Amino acid sequence: MITPAHEPPRVALVTGAGSGIGAAAAEALSSAGWQVVICGRRAEALEAVAAATGAVPLIADVTAPEVPRRLVEQTVERFGHLDGLVLNAGIVRPGTTGELTDEDWQAQLDTNLTAPFALTRAALPHLIERSGAVVGVASVSALRASGGTVGYNVTKAGLSMLMQSVAVDHGPAGVRANVVCPGWTRTEMADEEMAELGKERGLDVEKSYGLATAVLPTPRPADSAEIASVITWLLSPGASYINGAVIPVDGGLTAVDVGGLCFDPRVSIAASAHGADSLGR
Repeated sequence: MITPAHEPPRVALVTGAGSGIGAAAAEALSSAGWQVVICGRRAEALEAVAAATGAVPLIADVTAPEVPRRLVEQTVERFGHLDGLVLNAGIVRPGTTGELTDEDWQAQLDTNLTAPFALTRAALPHLIERSGAVVGVASVSALRASGGTVGYNVTKAGLSMLMQSVAVDHGPAGVRANVVCPGWTRTEMADEEMAELGKERGLDVEKSYGLATAVLPTPRPADSAEIASVITWLLSPGASYINGAVIPVDGGLTAVDVGGLCFDPRVSIAASAHGADSLGR
């Protein structure tokens, strides 16, 4: 994107930008000519991203009271306006409905849903003024229930509906709000999950990624930059008629018919008296 000389550069605030998709979004937006403010809790990681991208780092916990409002205010004080908001900060705490503790449920609710709501609310007057845009980074878990992560599934689905509601409520005022739903993407959080999978199956992280993506139409994990490119486009004038969209960026994961896997020659399924209980490759 090339900003006309008479217009100031567009400004974006990116949360959870110390690594992974957030860091990649900061790099992509900076490369596209945006002024970028990044925030996160880990000072060292955030400073490294800032040094690499030229972004302005703000060390902050988005779940703390008043922090969302202050982040927006500091961004506008620094650059004079705000055009884009990337809601990327997120956590996962494993557990089924029967297992998940109140504390882990609340932590995911605070980070994955309440903080995005508060940030969007604080940013709205500035986004309306600039006909700006918001992108929520949800997950395929917002579209398909992953086993053992009820809190993550529910809060990411909530983030998706939050963005659609913003589009419906504030689209007439010029604001666009969209959602990306990444599948398996090489990030610190995904690496940890692959390491856990590897312990169970006797695999290293790379082979775990291979197993997790084996039946995808594009059978590999995404790179963070691939998700960031979609985010950057959604914030740009090139996506000016995209509003309220929920876009899987998942290598085709959500297109796969789980019930049809038994016909896939790459997949072996062991059946029991209770039905299929294991899947391998």
